[in-house]
Amino acid sequence: MTDSSVLAPTAPTVTRRWSGRRWGVIRVISPVVLLGLWQLGSAAGLISQDVLPAPSLIVEAGVELIRNGQLADALQISGARVVIGLLLGGVVGVGLGTAVGLSRWLEATVDPPMQMIRALPHLGLIPLFILWFGIGESPKVLLVALGVSFPLYLNTFSAIRQVDPKLFETAQVLGFSFWQRFRTIIVPSAAPQVLVGFRQSLAIAWLTLIVAEQINADSGIGFLINNARDFLRIDIIIFGLIVYALLGIGTDAGVRALERRALRYRT
Repeated sequence: MTDSSVLAPTAPTVTRRWSGRRWGVIRVISPVVLLGLWQLGSAAGLISQDVLPAPSLIVEAGVELIRNGQLADALQISGARVVIGLLLGGVVGVGLGTAVGLSRWLEATVDPPMQMIRALPHLGLIPLFILWFGIGESPKVLLVALGVSFPLYLNTFSAIRQVDPKLFETAQVLGFSFWQRFRTIIVPSAAPQVLVGFRQSLAIAWLTLIVAEQINADSGIGFLINNARDFLRIDIIIFGLIVYALLGIGTDAGVRALERRALRYRT
């Protein structure tokens, strides 16, 4: 007969479980407490509504944008700009990083100019991009592409150079062709660091879009923020910034899920 006391968790085990969960609970509660204090301070008149509207007013502004369809239209346009910029910058960054990582000659000829361009603040190129490409979609998309290309380039290049040389020696003994080595050794070995670069690129993409959309924009989330500024709608401005933040967090979570799925073989 099995003693039920043997199956029951011991006190130290329960304590350890609670200790592990406690920090997760605190991480969830702390933002809620902060919002509550913010709302109470606004209701008591300690926080001026002209400086920082109450959370309830910001939520009402968001509901207003959702109901009139402006938020959906802005999300569609801003999302398209980020996706196109990521595709362009991703192809350039991963392509050049792979080529430079595989070739010493390309490293000597291509990497120095890339490092020089990387040292330039890409957001400082906005006036030049406007002169080159006008005030339409092109400068916004190309700025995003420029910003996301360098994290992918650096991480891809570094990941390829850090592949264990013994794997290449084994592949050579087994008579692998270049494409076999690339598919079975380089890609799996470089994938974790490339995905890290992709996460960095996503954050840069949204930060770049925030600035790009507030310069000569007639659509997108940045346009909503600029339009709200003209009408002194601080609640809409803050809501727009929150949307940017949520988009950044959401896309990063998506890449992390993709990373766990793609790299599940490592566990």
